[in-house]
Amino acid sequence: MIKLQNHTIPPWTWSFLAAMAVLVLTYIVSGRGGAQTITLAFTVAPYLVLVGLGQMLVMSAGPGNIDVSVAKVFSLGGLTAIAVSDHTGSWVLGLGAAVAVGFAMASISVVAILHVRIPPIVATLATSLIASAISLTLAKSFQGSADPILKGFLNWAPFGIPAFALLVLLFTVLVSLFLKWSTWGSQMLAVGQARRAAEYAGVNARKIMVFVYLTSGVLAALAGALRASFSAPNVELGNDYLLDSIAVVVIGGTLMTGGRAVPAGVWGGALFFILLDGLLNLIGWSYAGQNVLKGFLVLAVLFLASGAPILGRRAPSSPDAVKDEDLEEPEVKPLT
Repeated sequence: MIKLQNHTIPPWTWSFLAAMAVLVLTYIVSGRGGAQTITLAFTVAPYLVLVGLGQMLVMSAGPGNIDVSVAKVFSLGGLTAIAVSDHTGSWVLGLGAAVAVGFAMASISVVAILHVRIPPIVATLATSLIASAISLTLAKSFQGSADPILKGFLNWAPFGIPAFALLVLLFTVLVSLFLKWSTWGSQMLAVGQARRAAEYAGVNARKIMVFVYLTSGVLAALAGALRASFSAPNVELGNDYLLDSIAVVVIGGTLMTGGRAVPAGVWGGALFFILLDGLLNLIGWSYAGQNVLKGFLVLAVLFLASGAPILGRRAPSSPDAVKDEDLEEPEVKPLT
């Protein structure tokens, strides 16, 4: 008999390696320096990262948890922020209004999930329809433009690195620390791993569900407000962020079954998708061809992100040693 010694690679590693591979291919195809490509990627990625972090918290709270309202809440947040900012002359109030809208939309999902007991995918789909209806109402004869100060900050890239990307990166670090060191973060992951066991241990799973869905709604609306200030508000502004937000979370190493959240992987997944879009557009592939290639690449990265083991073989010294090792009780590690 041969015993395998198992070593695992961090799940977020593969998303960054895939992003680097796409960056190299882009450089080979374009023949130009990669500094401009990197700057563009870090300019667009933070908006997807914000939405992805909210989606990550929802998905890590257990199987079946998903927020399909993020796309329409994203668009609604952008329209609301620009409208309020243009009316009041304050971009701070505009962002505050977008956050309030995201909170309100997420509250609808929370009530439907916890009190009406509607499955999360159905509840958030209903919220998406409500947000879409409000967005279409706001978009009628809509006039407004982003605040110059906020737009200038979102376009500011000292030394080729967008300042907004650094701000979102700092926020990602804070989310990682929250999940790793706070009691609330540990309880959230415990609910995702085994909700009933966590409840027996005294964890209030309902509060966890309220927290993750409200956070997802707020981050989606805030990201939409910032994206609209960077470009322009539109009822279809967030359409690409639904599937992309789910994909970058899973590619980054977060388990769809819950219990494991990888904030760093969201960055890797976002950069991978954005660079891949740029490469395929540069090549000039058709839309159908792009989707096929994306599908195969995503499947490959998902396989690696699942924790592909590096196996090292160790031959046992004797058959008796094998029997002793097989009968040996596994070590029980305390939960932290």
